[in-house]
Amino acid sequence: MSIYDFTVKDRKGNDVSMQTFKGKVLLIVNTATGCGFTPQYEGLEELYKKYHEKGLEILDFPCDQFGHQAPGDDEEIHEFCQMKYHTSFDNFKKIEVNGENESPLYTFLKKEKTFAGFTGLKAVFMNAHVGKIDPDFKNNSNIKWNFTKFLVDREGNVIERFESTSEPKEIADKIEKLL
Repeated sequence: MSIYDFTVKDRKGNDVSMQTFKGKVLLIVNTATGCGFTPQYEGLEELYKKYHEKGLEILDFPCDQFGHQAPGDDEEIHEFCQMKYHTSFDNFKKIEVNGENESPLYTFLKKEKTFAGFTGLKAVFMNAHVGKIDPDFKNNSNIKWNFTKFLVDREGNVIERFESTSEPKEIADKIEKLL
């Protein structure tokens, strides 16, 4: 099984084969419009503008599973991202990333790269916050919060998982190496 075996839905509900992205470097992100990490959209757009012509695609999957921080329908989320953060990469259909109704793509991503810990200035806060919700969070591969990022190389290999506390600019050098 590879990442290219999956089909996802664009924000209008149309099927999109992951084959579409074969040969591209992918940054796959579960997002939310009302989260403390929402300003990361700015950094994601910077990465997209800098590296898109070289082969980077950002796949933005809104998710409302963490504190109901992705309100609205798919079109409202898209409009918010464009107006507030001037994003030029597209949003996909809102999904679930954990649990009974999780996206099969995310089941695959979590199997490929499990949770490796929060980093950076917000790590202590996130450890405490997520620990209240799931005391065993360090021992499972579930997505812990919005803006978890998966980096995929041009051959479809999931290279690394970055938790919500990792800013997009911290990933730039790794993207460059893959391009």
